[in-house]
This record gives sequence, structure tokens and C-alpha cells, in this order.
Amino acid sequence: MAEDTVEITQKDQVPAQAGEPTYEGAYFTPAVDIYETVNEIVLLADMPGVEADNLDVDLNDDELIIVGRVNAVDDEGAELLSEYRVGNYYRNFRISDVVDRRSISASLSDGVLKIVLPKAAKAVPRKIPISVG
Repeated sequence: MAEDTVEITQKDQVPAQAGEPTYEGAYFTPAVDIYETVNEIVLLADMPGVEADNLDVDLNDDELIIVGRVNAVDDEGAELLSEYRVGNYYRNFRISDVVDRRSISASLSDGVLKIVLPKAAKAVPRKIPISVG
């Protein structure tokens, strides 16, 4: 399956919220793996059933917000035996100044959202040459 590109938007002047946002319907916290390389931090979120058109990844100040909506299954008149519940996804993360906010990218493939958070130049380790003499 080809990867779909997901647009990350940065919102300016977001008013402070007095609590957590609420959404209608069932929302689940997706399982997330996070790993770090020398140049970037990578976040992998399991979001089965979510298509790129129903996925929002926003950066508000220092908060990375992921919201994925699953299309409803039309099961009218069908007998359904399910071992799990289907619902939408919500997860948020605090981002430090280690991340280069302008270079964040995201892609969705086979129900896995991959967000690449490149490190800012000041956060990437470098070797300091030593001169003799």
C-alpha cells in the first residue's frame, strides 16, 4: 500500500484551555513507539482504520496533537461478533525546543502513523576537532 502524506499545521495564537478538550463518541489512546536517532525523533502510532483524510496532526505552541477518526461501519441488520471496540483516536505530546518545528513530517501507511521530528541544529551532537600545538 502506498504511503499517504499527512499535513501538519501550526496554529498561531491558540487560546489557553481550561481543561482537556472533549469529543463526541468513543476515543482511544493509540499505542505509540518512540525512538531517537542522532538527527531525529521518530514517533510510530498504531491507528487501524484511520485514513489520511480523517487524520489531523497539529502543532499548537509546544503541543503535538494527533486526532484520527474511523469511518463508521454500516452493520445494520448484521449479527456482529467483535473482540474489540472501534472508535476514534486522540493523543498529544509536549515538544521541547530540541525539535526543529518547521521540518516535522508525517506519513500514514497500513494504519501506522509515522511522525518524524528532526532535531534542531543546536541539539545534534557534533565532534569537536582538537588542534595540536
